[in-house]
Amino acid sequence: MNLQDADLLTAIVTPFNEQNELDFASLAKLTNHLIEQGSNGFVIGGTTGETPTLSHDEKLALYREFAKIIDGRVPVIAGTGSNNTAETIAFTNEVAEIEGIDYALVVVPPYNKPNQRGMIAHFTAVADQSKLPIVIYNIPGRTGVKMAAETIVELSHHENIKAVKQCASLEEMQYVIDHKDEDFQVFTGEDAQALTARVLGANGVISVASHNYCAQMREMYDQLYNGNWQAAARLQRWLTPRMAALFMYPSPSPVKAVLNAQGFGVGGCRLPIATLNDNEKQQLAQALSLPADALAHELPLNLGKGDVDD
Repeated sequence: MNLQDADLLTAIVTPFNEQNELDFASLAKLTNHLIEQGSNGFVIGGTTGETPTLSHDEKLALYREFAKIIDGRVPVIAGTGSNNTAETIAFTNEVAEIEGIDYALVVVPPYNKPNQRGMIAHFTAVADQSKLPIVIYNIPGRTGVKMAAETIVELSHHENIKAVKQCASLEEMQYVIDHKDEDFQVFTGEDAQALTARVLGANGVISVASHNYCAQMREMYDQLYNGNWQAAARLQRWLTPRMAALFMYPSPSPVKAVLNAQGFGVGGCRLPIATLNDNEKQQLAQALSLPADALAHELPLNLGKGDVDD
């Protein structure tokens, strides 16, 4: 599957059961719902998927099962990156053996804090030796170091580096869009930039908020494509504070709390991310413009009318 056909991708959570083990039934239920609502691509095993808490074998089992669930309907990007270049190459090639995984998401190495030359060397080595096409993941808020726009542009010309998930300023995104290889795809990883990034020429968004507001985000893009930019803008303004609320506690704890209230049974978070307590759930509900006790009861699947007058 080609990323060129995707604009609204979900960086999907990893559901856990009461024994804190992978819950594939909940994963299938959530995935099918999101596709029905308009998500047309996924990142599995990313930040929102709590990848640092998954073992090597759990990641492989998760990716195999997810590929079966998707069954070729939309593109799948699987997280394979680490701060060890050799291990990243080895694990990416293990994942490449899984039928139905289309791309590898490789994060800028966290903790080590390489400079730009080190980043170029890391991604070039991974791309040269990997059997999967690579998506760069630039998320300085979590890695402690930012890949410069000029570095992304240089790497965009590598034949096996196909896209970037960019969590940085719109000015940097514009530079990448203007100077990248013509076959290189650009996605924002910031939900609040979803509309603006598309208008600027990015392919779309790799989203967290689409777990809970997929219908509204799909309508926002559809309104834009139909030339109704004012309607699309009203939807983005309606979404923006709700998107922010989903990050008021360490992610993915807010998203999981809402999904659980909606009946998806995705479970809690693995430590060191703490599952929301009752007080935090009340604060989150109010930030989402819901009644304070909303997350203590069953929530509807649609948390807003999803129309331009909302």
